Amino acid sequence: MIIDIHGHYTTAPKALEAWRNRQIAGINNPSEMPKASELHITDDELRESIEQNQLRLMRERGLDLTVFSPRASFMAHHIGDFEVSSTWAAICNELCYRVSQLFPEHFIPAAMLPQSPGVDTASCIPELVKCVEQYGNVAINLNPDPSGGHWTSPPLSDRYWYPIYEKMVEYDIPAMVHVSTSCNACFHTTGAHYLNADTTAFMQCLTSDLFRDFPSLRFVIPHGGGAVPYHWGRFRGLAQEMKKPPLQEHLLNNIFFDTCVYHQPGIDLLTNVIPVDNILFASEMIGAVRGIDPQTGHYFDDTKRYVEAADMNPEQRYKIYEGNARRVYPRLDATLKAQGK
Repeated sequence: MIIDIHGHYTTAPKALEAWRNRQIAGINNPSEMPKASELHITDDELRESIEQNQLRLMRERGLDLTVFSPRASFMAHHIGDFEVSSTWAAICNELCYRVSQLFPEHFIPAAMLPQSPGVDTASCIPELVKCVEQYGNVAINLNPDPSGGHWTSPPLSDRYWYPIYEKMVEYDIPAMVHVSTSCNACFHTTGAHYLNADTTAFMQCLTSDLFRDFPSLRFVIPHGGGAVPYHWGRFRGLAQEMKKPPLQEHLLNNIFFDTCVYHQPGIDLLTNVIPVDNILFASEMIGAVRGIDPQTGHYFDDTKRYVEAADMNPEQRYKIYEGNARRVYPRLDATLKAQGK
């Protein structure tokens, strides 16, 4: 089985974006604010949005299951207040749940949280609980920068985040550390902000002793870990200067990386530097990079091709494709076993 642990609902029916635009317009004009009940998307519309897009490509590429969460750039936690984010998160999470019910063999949901800059993270707990207990979500997306590129929140090691961590540990679910849209002109959303955040999240964990407080907490850092694998020597050296344990002891029981790296040399580097037990298959399809690489004639985000071509044995590939996902996402494993898989 090939499990893609990084999928977003980027192809949702246009009615979702239209509703969101009305919600944003209503922030300064309450009479324009729509109710959640005013959004109408049928099951047939959901089916069409998936069958012609993600599911079609999954079948073409030989992928079996996707951990499916709301579109990352649409989370936009910097827009409005907590009530705006709460309503928006509930709508997006429900749509991903509905997709998982329509295609239970191919999609399983992960939740976005109703984060809002400066707001107590305990406010996210009701949505998290609902998504795990009612929707069967197997993970959450955690935005380390709800301000949208201005980094006004405390680092991930701060107690500010502990209410979410406590619930993650209770439910035994991981978080993909994933920012949203950048509203800072200095940082392109997918080309800079995402990769900056991946690297920053790793460094925040390196400089702290977070995992002493939460030894079973698990973070998935997407997009191949940003700059982390490429600069592994730098991070090892910094940890040494800070008198931290070796990185394998200090972080790699708790931090994992995905394969959303869109060329062969990048995957080769990732699999050469990072232990195979810490790498999970992902494509982020359909995501930030949708075109065909003229050098190969294949889609940039067809990451299975790179994993297949990497220098590793079948046991290592199994871990990346399936085994590690079952270990890092225990609720996913339980769901698959309940399905006889």
